[in-house]
Amino acid sequence: MITPQWLENAVFYNIYPQSFYDSNGDGIGDLNGITEKLNYIKDMGFTAIWLNPIYESPYRDGGYDVTDFYKVGKRYGTNADFERLCAVAHQKGIKVCVDLVAGHTSLECEWFQKSCRAEKNEYTNRYVWTDNWLNIYNGECIGGYAQRNGAYMKNFFYCQPALNYGFANIDEPSWQLPPEHPDCRKTKQELINIMEYWISLGADGFRVDLAASLIKNDYDGKAIIKFWQEIRTMFDEKYPECVLISEWSHPSRAITAGFHIDFLIHAVFPAYTSLFRAEDERNVPRIFFGDSFFDTRGKGNIETFLNDYLDEYEKTRDRGFISIPTGNHDLARISYGRTNEELEAIFAFIMTMPGIPFVYYGDEIGMEYIPDMPSKEGGFTRTGSRTPMQWEQGKNAGFSDGEKELLYLPVNENGVNVKEQLSDENSLLNKVKKLIALRKTTPALSACGDIEFLNRKDGGYPLVYKRIFNDETYLICINPSNDDKKFEMELYADMIMKNGNVEISERGIVLGAVSYAILKLK
Repeated sequence: MITPQWLENAVFYNIYPQSFYDSNGDGIGDLNGITEKLNYIKDMGFTAIWLNPIYESPYRDGGYDVTDFYKVGKRYGTNADFERLCAVAHQKGIKVCVDLVAGHTSLECEWFQKSCRAEKNEYTNRYVWTDNWLNIYNGECIGGYAQRNGAYMKNFFYCQPALNYGFANIDEPSWQLPPEHPDCRKTKQELINIMEYWISLGADGFRVDLAASLIKNDYDGKAIIKFWQEIRTMFDEKYPECVLISEWSHPSRAITAGFHIDFLIHAVFPAYTSLFRAEDERNVPRIFFGDSFFDTRGKGNIETFLNDYLDEYEKTRDRGFISIPTGNHDLARISYGRTNEELEAIFAFIMTMPGIPFVYYGDEIGMEYIPDMPSKEGGFTRTGSRTPMQWEQGKNAGFSDGEKELLYLPVNENGVNVKEQLSDENSLLNKVKKLIALRKTTPALSACGDIEFLNRKDGGYPLVYKRIFNDETYLICINPSNDDKKFEMELYADMIMKNGNVEISERGIVLGAVSYAILKLK
């Protein structure tokens, strides 16, 4: 398989379009607003952006309920605006990847409305329908909606009917079709058509929403792996520089299936949550119940992360990349309950790990998660991570010239903003910028450099690991806790970057409270 060479030094910036920058004063972020901010993105050192959905939608789930996959939603602009965004981004050396909602559409999608009809038509089997509206299949299907005698399967919310890519194992042959059925193959071809359309407008790849969910009753995952391998073969032949990114949260499966990148996040493994998001008092949704490793109390255990991570890393190295993101639109922001010093330690970790870093918009300035916000467009507890980007002091924090009541979500008026941090060399933004620059100019810290963890005792405090490429070796030492931590080793090194109180000698390193050091070994 072919891997785009640009991924080796890639650092992605994840943009929630409606909350990034409003260029026309209607209170909602748009594509032209993103284009206007490309100089900022380039100056920060990001090499690629991932846009959450930009398609036409009734927005019952923040745009993940699509009515027209071939049309930019009116509030974001036009297809021509997208083409311009890609053209300007490419001039600046920035790749543009878009969200691909592969598994479902909106109820209002024309395909679904035709599929609802009693008479058979080309869209009758475009979605998964039971053969009787009374057959509510394992609670996954919605009955009583359509003229046809059946219930439709939902993929997430009720408003997201599942597209029909087939069933790997048939339990009820009267309505379950195999993936090889001509109607299921048509659904897959439509997905390919959508991808090729956006590539023709300038897209450099796709982040695929719920990538593992397309084929139903796929107990061993073999059918969905085969499904995506066929698409990867097409990509390698026709679009070898385009990237496929999955929301699978099982990198060894996703990369075997043909994806270039998969996120190691909360959906399957406790590994990610155990790093950053495990404390009860943070009052945010979580799966792993324990103590975060990156918490100043120092009660976490790096083994919870490494047990999953190292297994996935060994299975995927040299074939694809794992991403440990700062966050996304579904997660409480990484800053919640943390100081800038704590965030700097987290960024030092993320920017010195193998794989591909993704930074959620605003995390580079420490934008806050706002708990208990009223839900917006199906966001519920996720809404507090989707507030407008804070660009400067003043009206709407520089996000929009529109009136406050027009804003997509209220702006956090806490004063944190890009403009002030750009002028402060000790700001979180500038620390992140330096870490990105170091990563991009240091092969050992790139996506492909090897890694070796040196300290797995006492919960792994301090976190110490080597990054190695050819004859270069870097040592990364991070102490997230409030207590001084010491690691003994024969140490001859140059200090490249640090934060906090750090002392090195030939006998080892002592890290003060919430500190880190990046060293080049001699």
